[in-house]
Amino acid sequence: MKITHAALAAAIAITASTAVSAADAPQMEKCYGVAKAGKNDCKAGAGTSCAGTSRVDYQGDAWKLVKAGTCTHIRTPKGFGSLTPRT
Repeated sequence: MKITHAALAAAIAITASTAVSAADAPQMEKCYGVAKAGKNDCKAGAGTSCAGTSRVDYQGDAWKLVKAGTCTHIRTPKGFGSLTPRT
C-alpha cells in the first residue's frame, strides 16, 4: 500500500485536531436540585428511571450535567445547586 505525503499529512492533522478537541472539552459534573420538571439528566432517584423523569422543578435528587466548578454557584428558588442528592 502506497501512502502519499499529502495523505499522511492529512491523517496526522486529523489525529492532532481530534486530540486537541477532546482536551479542550469542558469537564462536567452532576448538579442536583437545578433541573426543571422533566428536564433532568439520567436517574433522578426513587420512582424515576432516567432523563426527563423528574416530577417537580428543582427536585433534590434529580441532576443535570453542568460545567465542573459551577454547580454550587447555580441559584434556584430552592437554594443553590448541590454536588450530592438532597431529600
